[in-house]
Amino acid sequence: MPRIAVARLWFEGNSFSPVPTDQAAFAAREWGAGPAMLARYAGTGTELGGLHALLAARQDWQAELLITAAAQPGGPLARGLLGAWCDAALAGLAAGGPWDGVYLSLHGACVAEEEPAADLAIIRAVRGAIGDTPLVASFDFHANMAPEIATLLDGASVYRTYPHVDMAETAERALSLLARRMAGERFHGAIVKLPRILHSFHMRSAGGPMAEVWAEADALEHPDLPEVAPFGGFAWGDAPHAGPCGMAWSTDPARARQAAERVAAAIGARLPRFEVSLPGPEAALAAALAAPPGLVALLDPADNPLSGGVADTPGLLATLLAARLTVPACFAFLHDPAAVAAASRIGVGGRGLFNLGGQTGPAFGAPIAVEAEVRHLADGRFVNQGPMERGAPVDVGRGAVLRVGMLDIIVTSRKEAAVDPGFFALHGIALDGVRLLANKAKNHFRAAFAARCVAIIECDSPGPAALDLAALPFRHIPSAMRKIGKY
Repeated sequence: MPRIAVARLWFEGNSFSPVPTDQAAFAAREWGAGPAMLARYAGTGTELGGLHALLAARQDWQAELLITAAAQPGGPLARGLLGAWCDAALAGLAAGGPWDGVYLSLHGACVAEEEPAADLAIIRAVRGAIGDTPLVASFDFHANMAPEIATLLDGASVYRTYPHVDMAETAERALSLLARRMAGERFHGAIVKLPRILHSFHMRSAGGPMAEVWAEADALEHPDLPEVAPFGGFAWGDAPHAGPCGMAWSTDPARARQAAERVAAAIGARLPRFEVSLPGPEAALAAALAAPPGLVALLDPADNPLSGGVADTPGLLATLLAARLTVPACFAFLHDPAAVAAASRIGVGGRGLFNLGGQTGPAFGAPIAVEAEVRHLADGRFVNQGPMERGAPVDVGRGAVLRVGMLDIIVTSRKEAAVDPGFFALHGIALDGVRLLANKAKNHFRAAFAARCVAIIECDSPGPAALDLAALPFRHIPSAMRKIGKY
């Protein structure tokens, strides 16, 4: 009976966020081990959901979850947290072995305060601990992949959708490679980098330049070339191996290399189409209000939590308040435990003074003083309706809805992106009665809301994931990129 070890660290690090990601961020979402953690994700659209499904189909397999950890994207892992995760994983590998195989569920753009290439460090450490034992991994499409990873793993798979609605399927593909490797097949990997850092606005899988690259990659696949895929990279992860790439796995090393080169070249041929410009908040708001009747989304990607934003920048909120809106509107959201506590003391129906935004520091704007009515209080727990991470439990902590004029402002005590309808239902927001939905979000918002909105308009505002990459203080990206002058 095959026995496999499983370890998971799913975290995307924004090197320019002013707030490090600590243990509490993982405790709020996922940090655990063992059968209970696997059972928690049964039937969900996640990597652990994919693992659970595979084990149900392969009754002869046994899997032990050594450690599984996930948190919303944010600032670099606080010092010592990466080491704590690695210690738990390596101790589990040593105590439970020998293993027939090992599966790592990683993001690929993890950065820690002491290690800008955290995923590579993890893979090196695990390979050193297990020797020749078969080792595979799954990755987010926005991983900053080091070419060395292809020499350390025996196979890998990556999300093929953006928004990412195929997490479970990605795990199943990686585990299928593991099964083939354990049965005696040998795969050779190749990762070919492109010396650029790209914004992800035009990387959606439904259409545009990256959809064309995915199609080219898919056409190359064959039973002996089972995995061919692009990576977009993560623009705000200051890592030595930042940027997009092509990856391939084949029984023939030359074939893998050729396929990876073709995918990287396909991205390179479309570079101008990945460039983006956005209007400021005032112009974007005017465009949103001029849209046809129905729900209109106005997005602030610079503070998108799924790009490592802090959910605290006040720029877009200030624009909405100054406009004195005359249509029903909702702003999602501010991560502000103090505001939630104050609203809880005041109670539903009461009024109070609140200082909103700018709580993490003045870098992206000063707090806004408002008088607001407390319209709703929430306990913080819901289940994702999907399609992204369908069925996964979410805890945003206690929350409140504050009303100023016709604008409802959601404040939460934990930072979890507002990209699922369950988030709004939790806070008592009936979206069919909302004209303007302003949100700290970007592409993942579209998974559940593209069909609900008559228009989705993005704006450029100050934040940790702002549009102007050339203004950011990169330290670890390759020197060749810095010489380009335009990231």
